[in-house]
Amino acid sequence: MKALTANRLSDGDVVFWNAGQWVERFADAHLFADDDPAGPEAEMAGKGQPTVVIDVYLIDLVESQGVWTPLSYRERIRALGPTNHLHHGKQAEGGTVIAALQQAHGASRSTGRVNLIKRTK
Repeated sequence: MKALTANRLSDGDVVFWNAGQWVERFADAHLFADDDPAGPEAEMAGKGQPTVVIDVYLIDLVESQGVWTPLSYRERIRALGPTNHLHHGKQAEGGTVIAALQQAHGASRSTGRVNLIKRTK
């Protein structure tokens, strides 16, 4: 499975694609099967919004005990982590995302903010 993600241009927050629009919570992201032809179409639609988002790309997901999380450790922190929003922010509203983050090798114990947002020159 895959999810489409980007950085919102106005504030740098990570956002996710769902039904033709960007949503703030990973739990609300549309999941694309690996063979789903809508994935690349959504990616092109997202890239067609350069005044809204930057760095549009699909990320690989993995399922563990019924919870989908990004496969890459970096993407888990970026999508779910406390380094993305103060007080776990928007990502904490949904319960299972914090449990998913705790499986990411202790990343939930981070207390600082880490800049993981790619910047373009």
